[in-house]
Amino acid sequence: MKARPTKVRGEVMLEITRRDEALMEAASHTEAISPFKLKTILVPIDFSDCSKKALRYALPLAQTHGAKITLVYAVPPAYGAGEFIAVDYAQMDEDMRITGQRELDKLVADEVHGQAPTDTMVTIGSPAYVIPEAAKKTQADLIVISTHGRTGLKHVFLGSVAEQVVQRAPCPVLVVREHEHEILAR
Repeated sequence: MKARPTKVRGEVMLEITRRDEALMEAASHTEAISPFKLKTILVPIDFSDCSKKALRYALPLAQTHGAKITLVYAVPPAYGAGEFIAVDYAQMDEDMRITGQRELDKLVADEVHGQAPTDTMVTIGSPAYVIPEAAKKTQADLIVISTHGRTGLKHVFLGSVAEQVVQRAPCPVLVVREHEHEILAR
């Protein structure tokens, strides 16, 4: 490669030969080096539009870092219906687990489209406790969770699963709000 001055001040002209093609090819494929090392991203799913939005945030992160996404659905435990009604709670839990797995598989097919390696996980229990445990079990590097942004009495009585997950999580948590300034490119 030779550099020659041009008539325009501060500019040079590069002359490239066939021997320089490999150098030019290597220079054109440089990637930005990220200080983050993401291998597994955990995305809690409750099948709401808000949780699907969290998945849409997780996908480009997984692509950029070559990470795997693990979708976790926490099946709320079955509670008693009354004193005089016989309920097979084990069967109810199993039916809900099967339905949850079917819905997760459909979500992966509809939303992920093979953009990132994806695992699914269905567990029974309170989401506020199940999600941090799933993060530990999968050795997640990041949790991407949605929040509906409830305020007032709804927040007092229902609480915020996202808030509780942030407090208990073994890794960083990215909270995606339902109504926010959108940063995803269309």
